[in-house]
Amino acid sequence: MSKMLVEQISECVENGKVNISSPYPPQMKGQLGTDELTRQALDEGVTPSDILNMALVPAMNRVGQKYTENKIFVPQMLLSEKAMSTSMTHLKPFFQSGEVQRKGVFIMGTVMGDLHDIGKNLCCMIVEGAGWEVIDLGVDVKPEQFVAALDTHPQAIVGLSALLTTTMVNMGVIIAAIRQRYPDTKITVGGAPVNNEFAQSIGANRYSKDPQELIMWLDNVA
Repeated sequence: MSKMLVEQISECVENGKVNISSPYPPQMKGQLGTDELTRQALDEGVTPSDILNMALVPAMNRVGQKYTENKIFVPQMLLSEKAMSTSMTHLKPFFQSGEVQRKGVFIMGTVMGDLHDIGKNLCCMIVEGAGWEVIDLGVDVKPEQFVAALDTHPQAIVGLSALLTTTMVNMGVIIAAIRQRYPDTKITVGGAPVNNEFAQSIGANRYSKDPQELIMWLDNVA
């Protein structure tokens, strides 16, 4: 029964099924969602680690792969994010108590001058679903905000997002500020105007073209 519950949670995340009252997806109307199934799994003794590593992480990996292959789009991603986040609300007390360990800390923000957040939000969602603690600094994030976040989480990995050619240059300013205080911090950059050559020119460790590529890199450098 426990294995079946884990599989059901994973399926709900992949398909964006939040709870029994959710009408989406149509083929799962009237069925239990991640809300009810996660509570049930915990009540029946399934460990938070198993729910995370056997249900949420594989499901979000599949969602990320589908998005990369253009098999699903932003609306489906957001529904999966809501289903995953609903499950996570039941697991977070165990993370906070230290009973369940995360892979690491990932600090993410859209750089100063840029107010776009869809790409950032998608990355944060998939990274969290893959087992990382995510510190989302929001949009229009200044260098000192990234440095302050690293003061609290000095071993964290940093992600910078930009959607505009006029703001992508601020990535270099932020990286320089981070390197001055934390020279060994691993930093990845991404966004529509960014490419690998630009990432190298500003001193980033990585250019991540999509959330799935980001996850693969994070897991390798953790």
